Amino acid sequence: MLNILRFTMIVALLVIATSPALEAEHHGAYRDEVVATLDAHAEKLSSLAGAIPAEKYTYRPGEGVRSVSEVLLHIASANYFVANIFGTAPPEGLNVSELEKSTTDSGETMSRLKASFAHLKQALEGLPEGEAEKALNMFGRDTTMRGGMNMATGHISEHLGQLIAYARVNGVTPPWNE
Repeated sequence: MLNILRFTMIVALLVIATSPALEAEHHGAYRDEVVATLDAHAEKLSSLAGAIPAEKYTYRPGEGVRSVSEVLLHIASANYFVANIFGTAPPEGLNVSELEKSTTDSGETMSRLKASFAHLKQALEGLPEGEAEKALNMFGRDTTMRGGMNMATGHISEHLGQLIAYARVNGVTPPWNE
């Protein structure tokens, strides 16, 4: 009986001793998955933005709805905003709140979008391991670092779907569906 008790105590101590390491490993793996999702979204948005004719960047489906360029720059703006929440400030001199309406030029829009994805990716990769469950307030909602990463990729997904609809209405098939 004493041997079983010793064995149980040793196992319990090992579990307790390795829990922080497991959390750090799990957070790192989760963060890597989010970065991979971010890369996939960036690639799809870049290829879709490149397939939409430059003259359609001012297309909007109705009054008061974002145009193609505004949606792309809204995503860019949000990428900088989220990176800032995660502790990585926007580049000096960039006014994130005015980015959405800053241009309708397709090349400039794509350049700003790509830069924002690189910035957000850097912010995510710089998050300390083991802090996935660290409390975070994002958009007025209490969550965790992991929840914030989910919110960021979810937001991008929503607008990717929006841009797919815009593209199809304008006769553009998303490049990955050709």
